[in-house]
Amino acid sequence: MSVENPLWGAPRIHGELLKLGFEVAWSSVAKYMIRRRGPPSQGWQTFLRNHGPDIAAMDLFVVPTIGFDLLHAFVIVRLDRRDLVWINVTANPTAEWVARQITEAFPWDEAPHDPRSRPDLWQRRRDPICGRMRCDAKP
Repeated sequence: MSVENPLWGAPRIHGELLKLGFEVAWSSVAKYMIRRRGPPSQGWQTFLRNHGPDIAAMDLFVVPTIGFDLLHAFVIVRLDRRDLVWINVTANPTAEWVARQITEAFPWDEAPHDPRSRPDLWQRRRDPICGRMRCDAKP
């Protein structure tokens, strides 16, 4: 059972065995569990510490004005220091406008990047603003 469920500890396996009708002590389960080889996978805290400088979040949202007009605000934030990188507002956003905002926010080599990263893995939501741009992330 410990081989098939490597994330289960002795208490969980002990409980499952009791449910199946096997009277076994917790210490016996812990003694005969298969030990995991290698370190466990990294958690979110480790992931963000390792990759935080290379991550930026962006959002496009609607802001109603006092005259009941709708403006679209575009914001980019770096996640490592929570720095506001770019903000811009328009009444009629297009895919080209969004692409230009990203280009202007990260000129030349200022974009957060990881040498191992690939642009085809960027996370994008399905949104009509994308127009002819490819707006779905590859699985």
